[in-house]
Amino acid sequence: MNLESLLNIVYILSAITFILGFKLLSNPETARRGNILSAVGMAVAIAATFMFPEVVRFQFIVIGMIVGASIGLLFAYRTPMTGMPQMVGLLNGFGGTASLLVAWAEYTAHPEQSGMGGGMLWITAIIGSVTFSGSMIAWAKLEERFISGKPIMYTGQRYVTMAVMASLLTLGFLFARDTAAGDATLFLGIVTALALILGILLVIPIGGADMPVVICMLNSYSGMAACASGFIVQNNLLIVAGALVGASGIILTLIMCKAMNRSVANVFLGGFGADTGGSTMEVVGEIKPVKADEAYLMLEAANSVVIVPGYGLAVSQAQHAVRELMEVLEKNGTEVRFAIHPVAGRMPGHMNVLLAEANVSYDAMVEMDAVNPTMETVDVCMIIGANDVVNPAAKEDKASPLWGMPIIEADRSRTVIVMKRSMGKGFAGVANPLFFRNNTRMLFGDAKASLQAIINEFKGA
Repeated sequence: MNLESLLNIVYILSAITFILGFKLLSNPETARRGNILSAVGMAVAIAATFMFPEVVRFQFIVIGMIVGASIGLLFAYRTPMTGMPQMVGLLNGFGGTASLLVAWAEYTAHPEQSGMGGGMLWITAIIGSVTFSGSMIAWAKLEERFISGKPIMYTGQRYVTMAVMASLLTLGFLFARDTAAGDATLFLGIVTALALILGILLVIPIGGADMPVVICMLNSYSGMAACASGFIVQNNLLIVAGALVGASGIILTLIMCKAMNRSVANVFLGGFGADTGGSTMEVVGEIKPVKADEAYLMLEAANSVVIVPGYGLAVSQAQHAVRELMEVLEKNGTEVRFAIHPVAGRMPGHMNVLLAEANVSYDAMVEMDAVNPTMETVDVCMIIGANDVVNPAAKEDKASPLWGMPIIEADRSRTVIVMKRSMGKGFAGVANPLFFRNNTRMLFGDAKASLQAIINEFKGA
């Protein structure tokens, strides 16, 4: 058996660890092992790559690995849970950039390509560029830095986007044709520039509750870009790893869209979150504010409590306080569950990860479809920093941008306690009539401070 065959066997074994790692990630209790297994597989694959005869200079690779690992560790330790979606967006962009650089490096080293080779370079350059620029816009929107988190719309927007796409198709044909003569640098440069513009055009009209879908889709793009670059450099493991990431990203995107009762095309062409001014739903009722001691009395008398976490929980870093509240409630004989909406927070699984960080049992976290049928038997539904995912307009107001999105039906519980800093709208920019319902009480203030005040009431009782 020659060296190349042996190394390809190592690649196959590494690919198997990736697949097993994905399988383990499907269960919260085994997710950590899945991450470790995949990381070990990647480390073995990198070590095997050093043994290929084409690799003659190791120092630049090692320097790049050290610098990249240092940056990754710094991000991991310094990024708070509130910044996790932004960091995921940045990492997606970096993955796209790496694939784009591979395309340019391959073309620079071998400017004369077959039509098929030129086509793969063109595809990789487009996907890599779109992933990079789109991810940077997603990061800026989530961070609300340099650009508003709201959708940016203008007249003829779709026509401009379609014109850029048509131009990229035309340039792709010209580039693939001229690579045979080794004289297509200009076309590749224009393709890269237009693809960067396309990434911006695709993401700027998106806002509100669609951002988790965008994060999933950009993650898929980064995987597809890696897969395409694998074909360019003829690396089987890169093809497999990229395909796994691309496929999982698409599947997660479809799951997110189903959770919002929307199609992928509707997300990327609809500009969700824009203020259309079409809603005619009349808000009936008045705000009924309560203080921590009054909320304590409601919770102390409750046999069943459902807590609905949202992005506000992450902002106030109240996950440890909410776990302590769960403990004192259970000590009081109350059944406590956490209702998790698929798009709560700003990325898939945001709330699950946040609560797991505070050692909340996975058994206490239930999905929306499991809690809604029992909501009428719940004594108190406590909403902490959530808004759009409990908004009754989604099922009552056909003119609302949220119309049709499945929600956690907190309004059907006997008493609702909403913890918010103010009466501000949610991330989608849609007013919430739940706040004015007869069974709703508003507990204004920082979530962490309010929870601690309630906990103190329990301990002092």
